Amino acid sequence: MIKRIAYLSMHTCPLETPGVGDAGGMNVYIDELAKTMARRGMEAVVFTRRTETNQAEEVEVEPGYTVVHLEAGPPVHIPVSMLPAYVGRFADGVIDWDAAHGPFDLIHSHYWLSGWAGLLVKQRLELPLANSFHTLGRVKDANRRSDESPTSLLRIAAEHEVIAASDCLIASTEDESHELTVRYGAHPAKMCVNPPGVDHDLFSPGDRGEAKRMLGIADDDPVVLFAGRIQPLKGVDTVVNAFDVIHQKMPDVKLVLVGGASGPLGSVELEKLHAYVEELGLGDSVRFWPAQAHSQMPTFYRAANVVLVPSRSESFGLVAAEAQASGTPVVAARVGGLAEVVADGKSGILIDGWDPLDYGGAVLEILGDEDLADRMSVAAVEHSRRFSWETTANRLSELYAGIVSG
Repeated sequence: MIKRIAYLSMHTCPLETPGVGDAGGMNVYIDELAKTMARRGMEAVVFTRRTETNQAEEVEVEPGYTVVHLEAGPPVHIPVSMLPAYVGRFADGVIDWDAAHGPFDLIHSHYWLSGWAGLLVKQRLELPLANSFHTLGRVKDANRRSDESPTSLLRIAAEHEVIAASDCLIASTEDESHELTVRYGAHPAKMCVNPPGVDHDLFSPGDRGEAKRMLGIADDDPVVLFAGRIQPLKGVDTVVNAFDVIHQKMPDVKLVLVGGASGPLGSVELEKLHAYVEELGLGDSVRFWPAQAHSQMPTFYRAANVVLVPSRSESFGLVAAEAQASGTPVVAARVGGLAEVVADGKSGILIDGWDPLDYGGAVLEILGDEDLADRMSVAAVEHSRRFSWETTANRLSELYAGIVSG
């Protein structure tokens, strides 16, 4: 029986607000998974790097679920590109904690940096290692914007090493499993497809008019929503250009952008967005909101008539899944996991490429047809039910038992 699991999340803490800095869907994934496992009687310990001097060494989130902040480099936010220098220190911190508090049954690392640290811990403690990448360097490079730098060779090499040495590789979708196999040569016997879940108690349909009023928007004004980190990867430039197309046909429509700057180009991207919105004369129709606590996002999803997710790479697409659970149709890029998370023509519309005219046209199609919007809303809720944290935890429990006994 699995009693204690070490979750590794070196570059971002699961307690941080998603949508700003390095925090995103992965933070939600780890937090929800740790809670679910703890409620099943397992001890879930999440190791992350200390980024502030006043952070407690250990935080008991709830009984059985603890976050441990390790000293691995200076206690400040460090760009991901500079974190490889501290992987060894991070791994040592996990090993020292294990020695002081008793043994783990296995390690489940998240992202390539944690996977790298996980290999060091695996070798020292002779523990089985499961790894979830959440994003892959080669996949990001395939669709990156022209002004983005390519993935570092160090990351690519580390990903290959983690893939080769892990006991189990957990992909969020069949597409990610395919990418791991084709682009990285992962052995199919190590692969497991296990989608993240959705908290259906939190994300469910509600009164759209009430949600709009809570955001200061008139009941009759259609709302288009983007939620996520502000960086080139998420396609926010496409969102603004598509909204310009929509606004020309539907002047009362509002765009709500929820998120904060992320990555090396995040601050520049956010500044450009503000300037571009003003240049297009859309200032009165676009609302910028800072990143919100996960518990606050249902209000935004319920207020929206359509959610836009034009990401250039997405291993799963948690925003799309949560939006649909809230009864909101999604217009998304046909990339990665989004092609599985969104039921094209039923719960939303998938778009090939990043032409703003295509995204604007798809949104106008939904906004202009009340019957279509209602059908998609119902289908969105139904489609989202296939994603639950209980189902995710059930499958992972089986995987954990398999690699521990194997």
